[in-house]
Amino acid sequence: MENKKLLQLVILAITGILAIFILVRPFSLNSSAGTYDIGDVSPQDIQAPQTLSYVSKVLTEQARKEAELNISPIYLPADPGITRKQIANLRNAINFINVVRDDTYASPEQKINDLANLSTINLHDELAEMILNLDENRWDETQQEALAVLELAMRNSIQENQVYDVRRSVPTLIDFNLPENQALITEELVKPFITATSLYSEELTLQAKENAQNDITEVIRKFIAGEAIVSRGQIITPLIREALEEFGLIQTQRRGVSLIAAIALVALAATLTVFYFRKMLPPFIEEINSQFIIAVSFILFLFGAHALIPNRTIIPYIYPLPAFGLTVASLFPSGLSIILSILLSILSAYGAPFSLDLSLFYMLASLIGIMILGKGRRISTFFWAGLGIGIAGAAVILAYRIPTLTTDWLGIITLIGAAFFNGFASAGLTLLLHFVFSQILGITTSLQLLDLSRPDHPLLQLILQNAPGTYQHSLQVANLAEQAAKAIGADALLVRVGALHHDAGKALNPLFFIENQVGRKLNPHDDIDPQESSKTIVRHVSDGIQLAKKYRLPERIQDFMREHHGTMITRYQYNQAVKLADANEDSVDIEMFRYPGPKPNSPETALLMLADGCEARARAEVPKNDEEIRSLVKDYIEFIQHEQQLDNTALTLKELNLVAESFINTLRNTYHPRIKYPEAKPGQSTSEKTDILV
Repeated sequence: MENKKLLQLVILAITGILAIFILVRPFSLNSSAGTYDIGDVSPQDIQAPQTLSYVSKVLTEQARKEAELNISPIYLPADPGITRKQIANLRNAINFINVVRDDTYASPEQKINDLANLSTINLHDELAEMILNLDENRWDETQQEALAVLELAMRNSIQENQVYDVRRSVPTLIDFNLPENQALITEELVKPFITATSLYSEELTLQAKENAQNDITEVIRKFIAGEAIVSRGQIITPLIREALEEFGLIQTQRRGVSLIAAIALVALAATLTVFYFRKMLPPFIEEINSQFIIAVSFILFLFGAHALIPNRTIIPYIYPLPAFGLTVASLFPSGLSIILSILLSILSAYGAPFSLDLSLFYMLASLIGIMILGKGRRISTFFWAGLGIGIAGAAVILAYRIPTLTTDWLGIITLIGAAFFNGFASAGLTLLLHFVFSQILGITTSLQLLDLSRPDHPLLQLILQNAPGTYQHSLQVANLAEQAAKAIGADALLVRVGALHHDAGKALNPLFFIENQVGRKLNPHDDIDPQESSKTIVRHVSDGIQLAKKYRLPERIQDFMREHHGTMITRYQYNQAVKLADANEDSVDIEMFRYPGPKPNSPETALLMLADGCEARARAEVPKNDEEIRSLVKDYIEFIQHEQQLDNTALTLKELNLVAESFINTLRNTYHPRIKYPEAKPGQSTSEKTDILV
């Protein structure tokens, strides 16, 4: 038991680890899934998996930068004080020149050197010599013209970027009547003093740029499903990468964060599974083989989902994920399939675009399919389950796509078609997995049972042809056991099929059994030793197993053959042996007359044992009223209990009472009183014959 629990924990742990690995690591068969950095070259064309509109931060930032660049520098209004100051500076420079000109003690060379030391004007030797050579009248005329031109040049607002142009325009401001040498001196005196009168305001400029950026609204970018996001060979730009991120085609989270999120989700799913397995799991599901098959199927469906769903538009709605739930429901209890389907739906859509509606698409479709399928007792139920999946999926698509208007009507109709394809594909895949898993696990499915219950089944035909009395007896037993199974909630179909085949071994020696001796005066048991007679009767169990293996009957049906007599003894042969031994029971080995068993190990095989004995006694005693039928049934059930044949079946007294009432009702309908009709004689009229038959 400890080893079994350890293996169960190992299976759960490995399943959880694989699930985390699948959730964290991308396995999409679409090669567009990957990590793209800015500057990388796209290896292929990538198209939008669905219609999507989003706020583009890249385009919005570009628009804001363009708005900022369009803002020109802002200058303050012209300052008259600057003009006055520059005119005053020019006067000072002229006064300095006047002082140098009037210096009678300095030589011409000394005066030129003195003028070169003037810091505000660059007076080279030639220009200085020209100034010194002017007479007083012409010099006065020149300096007055210089002051006038400077005032005129700086009368208008001058920005820093306009200073050069204003200086170049100085010659056009000089009086054209002035001689050329005086005009040149005037130009050289004025230019150095021309400066900006309107100063740049950094504060106002920054404020204007900020206002311009704020006036830009967020830029919405829209892709239509199927529209190209990036072409093969194209460089990944920030704008392209942003689009890939918005569609979920690039894992933007850090790997550590993704791992923590996946572990949390899988841990929650594992906890729910453990609680279900501990509280509500039927015993036969505790088999390691069954749990292993379920775990492998779960992982394969999850892997398939994360390989096919990402970056696709239609395939997520085509992927037959509900087939997992239908398969589990057809082989195991529906509660298990519901729990696992919910978990698989959540994990499969995890991380995908539209993960919420995709999870509900899988979840609701699976649950509807499971409820319609039930135990899958008919091929037609698989068809109806597939149709139900399609309808449920279409309803989810309409509920989540129409209000958001993210998909046009053509797209919605396409998705609805994909949902119906999903339903029928899931039903078809379920039929295949149902057959494969039932063979691997040795589970007897409803479809197998229905096939085995067909009258034209080869083994039933063998019984009918070789042992018709046994065949009729098996039919009666099947009716009894089936109704009783329904009364206590056991598997009625399994009981019926088991009852139909339980005496198959009698077909190899039909005349050794009384139901096949109709019309015969000789009983072969009268001429052989009681022990040998008992051995022949008991052998019909092993003969039945031999036939079951030959005709490939499931192990579960073979259990009905082995257990329907339990470890009872062949009472008639044993009594005959005791009689031959002069009533000395000690001289007769009772074990030589005992069936090999085992005792019934399930309610279904126990019902067969009870129905088999009650039918045989009723056929032998032919009860005439309800009291005799009730007494017959009660006595036989008490006898079986006394023989401890039901110890391994967990049948309660309440259930045994329900079984008894079911047997009584069925036998009452079989052995109800009949009217003895007068014999019809030759020569009677048609009307007289009709009266007799009524």
